[in-house]
Amino acid sequence: MTNTPEASARRRSYGLMLLTLLSALAFMDRQILAVLLQPVKAEFDLTDLQIGLVTGLGFSLTFVLLGIPLGRLADRGERRAVLTWSRGVGAVLGAAGAWATGFWTLLVSRAGGAVSDAGGAPASISMLSDLYPPEKRSRVISLFGTGASLGSLLALVLGSWLAQQFGWRVTMAIIGLAALLATLLLRWTVSEPPRHHAVAAAAPVERHGALAQLWHTPVTRWLIVGAGFALLAGYGFGAWNNALLIRRHALSLQQAGLISGAAALASIIGALLSGSLADRLARRDGRWQLGVPVLGLSLALPCGLLYLLMPAGAVGPAAALMVAYAFFVVWWAAPCYAALSFVVPPQRRATAHATIMLVGSLVGNGLGPIFTGWLSDVVDRMLPGDGLRIALMVIVTMLLPGILALSRALPLFPAARAANDALHAPSAGAHLRESHA
Repeated sequence: MTNTPEASARRRSYGLMLLTLLSALAFMDRQILAVLLQPVKAEFDLTDLQIGLVTGLGFSLTFVLLGIPLGRLADRGERRAVLTWSRGVGAVLGAAGAWATGFWTLLVSRAGGAVSDAGGAPASISMLSDLYPPEKRSRVISLFGTGASLGSLLALVLGSWLAQQFGWRVTMAIIGLAALLATLLLRWTVSEPPRHHAVAAAAPVERHGALAQLWHTPVTRWLIVGAGFALLAGYGFGAWNNALLIRRHALSLQQAGLISGAAALASIIGALLSGSLADRLARRDGRWQLGVPVLGLSLALPCGLLYLLMPAGAVGPAAALMVAYAFFVVWWAAPCYAALSFVVPPQRRATAHATIMLVGSLVGNGLGPIFTGWLSDVVDRMLPGDGLRIALMVIVTMLLPGILALSRALPLFPAARAANDALHAPSAGAHLRESHA
């Protein structure tokens, strides 16, 4: 291929598209159990707590073991190789869920999603940060972030249809195979982008290690705390909402999937809007980089609570509120991940993103579904039939501490970004030279 600006732009766009597709398939594999929850629970006679353990613990334990090491490996080695192995192994483990025989084998297969994301997501964001200039970063990461919502949409609409037609085991096998094929396509058609921080290798080394440095710096500490609570609310809600639609509103699996699919589509639109909005507003005032996430979560909180207060059978109003909640609740992600890339050294981006995802894995994907399932069982013994709804109300209120944490980071961000830009000025210069090439 020629190395003209047009060819470079096409390669960047193709890389972004394929990285987003891999993210979508990985998230589809993670989300599919929420869609298949009722038939899987019935076949294996699982409690809500056991379902929470399957959807959360298998993912979290694997991410704890692999998240930071794979992030460091992506910072020091070839990110494409880390991506290929992580996504490939995750796809194979996810497909293995088709042969699950009970709680423990299902738990092991669900760990595949953690393998895929532990290496795949931080390496992807690091690659995109080198492929595109800083002024486009929120928008690009928001496009990449739509992979999660697209995966959720595919799980809810296509996954529910596949399950209805062929059963839950065939559905898991198909998703895993598709993810494996997309991973091989990445390996054969996408090159490792040059690291623009290489010219800044002589920059001073921080006094702390990578993890300690993130926690030592106030703006990154509050970013991590805010993201943790937002992910707690997001994963806890996402893991159980389809079951709530079926139980409370007496919908079929496919009907619940279609309504949840509309919410997933709203999340895609919301994610894209938040990235563009953050890029545009941050040019006027850098605080908008985190102001957009605070605004989105502040609007999502009342929508989520009102949705859960809707009476049984009020499908129309409940669906509208759920779509509004899904639209606003994703506003935090792309601007926050972009903000993190602006305030950490370029050579530690993958590790930093792995850290924030590790917190999300432990608190969000780990604690969220488990706590929601446990609380649902407890409350249901006192208020039969209402346990899951009340448990989800508690989970949605976890957005409030997330809003407060991001509000603490907001006034600190402009100065932290300016300090990081000054310290790693050669890296910024490399981005500018590429953008004008």
